[in-house]
Amino acid sequence: MEKIIALFQNIQDVKVISKDIDYAEYVALDLSITNEKLGNQKLATAKDYENYIQQYLDSNKAKIAFGGYIEHRNLYQRSTVFKNDNSDERNIHIGLDLWINESAPIYAALDGKIHSFQDNDALGDYGPTIILEHEIEGLKFHTLYGHLSLDSLEDKKVGDLVNKGQQIANLGLPPINGDYAPHLHFQIIIDMENKTGDYPGVCSSKTLAFYLKNCPDPNLLLKII
Repeated sequence: MEKIIALFQNIQDVKVISKDIDYAEYVALDLSITNEKLGNQKLATAKDYENYIQQYLDSNKAKIAFGGYIEHRNLYQRSTVFKNDNSDERNIHIGLDLWINESAPIYAALDGKIHSFQDNDALGDYGPTIILEHEIEGLKFHTLYGHLSLDSLEDKKVGDLVNKGQQIANLGLPPINGDYAPHLHFQIIIDMENKTGDYPGVCSSKTLAFYLKNCPDPNLLLKII
């Protein structure tokens, strides 16, 4: 982990969504259970969240809202992917979300190749997802791009090379994107644990220690703030 963090410190100019929007036009968004203002909104549907986020962007004169790494959220309770009788509830978000209410272009964070991709189409899941594999200075890691458009998976092959800043997808809209307000789930994963096309983006409190080590803060790479 320490080597990955040191590596990220030396990488500059990484954009994964809407490259024409400067980081100065981003605003931090808190969707945690501790946000009392959010709790008072009684948000239930993708449209509810879309309206809330657009109002938040407008009020802050911003174009993209970001946040969510290690954020404890209630918004997953509607989905059996995260809450069921057979496993611990997963409600701690381990990626970074970038919220924008349009089908924005999505770019590769770094040079690499396509590790895997698939449509994770359960309610509340990622929807169309692409995972890239990177290796820099002998260190291998992965970046995951979730909640994409369905056509983002077309004409893709495992092993295809990608360049930093190359458009690899477009942002998906509900319900194709897992039925969320439009946003990119961007996640760094060191060990894919032999998974393909999918990797947990939300964990339980019992597994948080592992994911803190395996999924470092994406903002170390993006450097939004």
